[in-house]
Amino acid sequence: MKIRTLKLREAHMPTSSGGGPSYCSVLWDQKAYHVVTASSSDPTIAIHDSLLLSSPPKLLRHHRDGVTALALSPNSTCLASGSVDHSVKLYKFPGGEFQTNITRFTLPIRALAFNKSGTLLAAAGDDEGVKLINTVDGSISRVLKGHKGPVTGLGFDPLSEYLASIDSTGTVIYWELSSGTTLHTLKGVAPNSGFDHSIMNVLSWSPDGDKLAVPGLRNDVVVYDRDTAEKLFSLRGDHTQPICSLAWSPNGKYMATSGLDKQVLIWDVDRKQDIDRQNFDERICCLAWKPIGNALAVIDCMGKYGVWDSVTPSSMKSPTEDVPNLQSKNSNGLLLFDEEEGQELSTSGSLSDVGEDSIGESKPPSRKRPHKHTAYEDDLEEDGFDGFRLIPNVELGSRKKARRKHSENADNENEGVSNKMTSIRSKMQVAFQPGATPLQPGKRRFLCYNMLGSITTIEHDGFSHIEIDFHDTSRGPRVPSMNDHFGFTMASLNENGSVFANPCKGEKHMSTLIYRPFSSWANNSEWSMRLEGEEVKVVALGTAWVAAITSLNFLRIFTDSGLQKHVLSLDGPVVTASGFKDELAIVTHASDCLPSNEQMLEFRVFNITKGSEPLRGRLPLTPGSHLTWFGFSEEGQLSSYDSKGAMRVFTSQYGGSWLPLFSASKEKKSNENYWVVGLNASKLFCIVCKSPDLYPQVMPKPVLTPLNFSFPLASSDLGAEALENEFILNNMHLVQIQKQIEEVGAAGLDTTSLDDEAFNTEAAQDRCILKLIASCCNGDKLVRATELVKLLSLEKSVRGAIKLVTVLKLPNLAEKFNSILEERLLNESKRTAETTFPTSNCNASFITDDIAAGKKMISTEQSKLSGNGIPLSTPKLSAPLFAKKAKTQEPKAGTEKTDEKQTATADDDVGKVKTTEVKNATEVNNNAGEMKKVGEVSEVSNDQEKVKKAEAPRRASNPFMKKLIK
Repeated sequence: MKIRTLKLREAHMPTSSGGGPSYCSVLWDQKAYHVVTASSSDPTIAIHDSLLLSSPPKLLRHHRDGVTALALSPNSTCLASGSVDHSVKLYKFPGGEFQTNITRFTLPIRALAFNKSGTLLAAAGDDEGVKLINTVDGSISRVLKGHKGPVTGLGFDPLSEYLASIDSTGTVIYWELSSGTTLHTLKGVAPNSGFDHSIMNVLSWSPDGDKLAVPGLRNDVVVYDRDTAEKLFSLRGDHTQPICSLAWSPNGKYMATSGLDKQVLIWDVDRKQDIDRQNFDERICCLAWKPIGNALAVIDCMGKYGVWDSVTPSSMKSPTEDVPNLQSKNSNGLLLFDEEEGQELSTSGSLSDVGEDSIGESKPPSRKRPHKHTAYEDDLEEDGFDGFRLIPNVELGSRKKARRKHSENADNENEGVSNKMTSIRSKMQVAFQPGATPLQPGKRRFLCYNMLGSITTIEHDGFSHIEIDFHDTSRGPRVPSMNDHFGFTMASLNENGSVFANPCKGEKHMSTLIYRPFSSWANNSEWSMRLEGEEVKVVALGTAWVAAITSLNFLRIFTDSGLQKHVLSLDGPVVTASGFKDELAIVTHASDCLPSNEQMLEFRVFNITKGSEPLRGRLPLTPGSHLTWFGFSEEGQLSSYDSKGAMRVFTSQYGGSWLPLFSASKEKKSNENYWVVGLNASKLFCIVCKSPDLYPQVMPKPVLTPLNFSFPLASSDLGAEALENEFILNNMHLVQIQKQIEEVGAAGLDTTSLDDEAFNTEAAQDRCILKLIASCCNGDKLVRATELVKLLSLEKSVRGAIKLVTVLKLPNLAEKFNSILEERLLNESKRTAETTFPTSNCNASFITDDIAAGKKMISTEQSKLSGNGIPLSTPKLSAPLFAKKAKTQEPKAGTEKTDEKQTATADDDVGKVKTTEVKNATEVNNNAGEMKKVGEVSEVSNDQEKVKKAEAPRRASNPFMKKLIK
């Protein structure tokens, strides 16, 4: 046999003392576009272009020490790396963008492996335990204990039923994934590598999942059965020293092995003999078959790598021909970085924000566990899916090949249905903490950022440093920083304190919740809770309560002193939560996504003090979007913001509805993204990020940008969208104020400040309506103008509208407005009389007098209009939107005249309509004494005045009128 030589190129420089050997890794991506290399003596990872190996590689420098293990997800969208620095990191591939530290160990990592679907990552090292990490949400699914030495090799079988592991002492263990138990232990079947970390025991499953290959004790490869762990055969040839690396070809027909004798042999597995070999200057410590083509990538212990082309003779079957297909063609592989969905879903938060939902993924399904035949499956069978099973029903114990092949065929026939169901379930949005940003290596990030302040953290030397800052530095003394040894990934902040939580960690799969008050009369008021086997997903704060929602769909409510008050079960997995005073709002999944991938979310609002649920319903989202922010406005109005840039607020109108009052697509520039922080009654506050950034950095300190609300209105035939937007916003604000007035009044509290706020808002609304009337008149929309004048609240505003249409020479419209004013005055007189004299028999006479006075006033108004004379000081109408019951109050001397003066001044402001036509109109003289002052009913009779003095003083029926009687 001819021995060939292959020239290698340098990828990693040895940095250990004396330039000694290191353990180096090499792997291909799915389409053979890239080769990835790493070395235990070099903290960088190199991504090489396989088409241009001479070009400089892309280097990833995120580890602090040598990289000892690499793994690539089956769909090649996620790269995992383990290091001597005890961390396991995830990157997007092939871009190399760092995503997160998905886990940490107390000792160096030696081995990593993804399962066939990419939903589990196995990690192990000198700690002797094997961690199974759910890549969907970053949680630790299991920790497998059983090895007595450093674990150096890992491998999921292609059917995802078993995990095989090997340690430095040569012991191999078969693990059942569904239960986490040991199935078989093969002690001392592989060489003992001792303390030389440049030599690692490895193992590899055949592509069809039937066999497991392990280095033997006689310079050979021993192949074991997947189910029984019985020895099937061995490959023994010209290796003169123990084998240190091996790899199956993609079709399982060939195997490549390298030994301490610096040889690489190629084996025909069926014939059990070597068919080619190659000698190298240094020991080859890792091998990887090219997934497309006839080539093998190798790397030696000095960090030099190369590609061996034409590995098998052309006369023999290609190593990529007839590759077993055990995975659906439609599968996305690793859900964490799906090429279409991953980018869109990572906007804020930690690992959860770059992932997908993990429903049903924490325990991989086992084909060896029988299950009951469910009604759901019966329904599927009736539809023609007889072979479909969520968990295939297979006998316990060892399976024969014929039975296994039959099961595989049945699975392949129905894989389209199964993968469709999995795809729908997998794209459900994962939980996120409002105001949090993703983990960034070496940089400080936000655990919480709201309208009050921020909580930031940065990892340093195995622990994190947390700081709390308030936007208003004058609110009190600075909160001292804290060292975080728990690895907190979520937090919440309010005026009274802060709460922190971390994902599950350690062997007990434990999550920790800590609350720190800012001030307390007692020492040691900080408290903590530990949840074993249960992970905190979202935290929230309110007045005297702390809430945590967990992976078991539990809502845990604590008092601010640490008393466990309530534990409630939620209907679905949590998405996010927020607190405001006594109210806690939670968003959960109502069901799986729709076939169009739209999220089906539900919100619930709890009143913690009363123990009630005042609100519940579906949460609307823009089609194709997901939720990115959720919380309360500064006034307590529930609000949400989605990834398409739509801000919605909840209103009690129409039985409870969500109003879309902001759209980023209409406001932002093409190179900007908005990261929402909060809102108040008139503004949305966000941080403007330059594309492609979706979230802000801690330094330099971000600046809050206020944005005006804007409803997504249609293009009006008047061209007055801005005025119509203002009109709707004012109405929304008035409804909100009225609700507050009713709540405060029901509690027996003073509503004076709210009355004043409502009055000012209604005055602003009248000014807006008058401008709209002017636009309607200019656009010849007279019916719409008539409709608008009926919405005016103040009589002064109605008279201003009459003046406006008169100047515009629209006599018919002026006559229509006069009729409306006459009807309003009549109704006002009736309402005033009924309120002032609820039991008097002389109501009719006073009403008649008021009507006569009103008609006289109208007649005067018409004569003034015909002579271009319009009075500027007129009586005021009751607000049609807000009718309040009169309140009896004690009169105060000297108050009436002052309030009359204030009201007249306010109404004069309302009456000013600044349009071009009004500016050019002839100025009208005001004759003193022709009209009564604002707030007085026209020409009230002396008898009526006497009765009023006899009655107890009452509050005016108009809630927005400045108080005439106090």
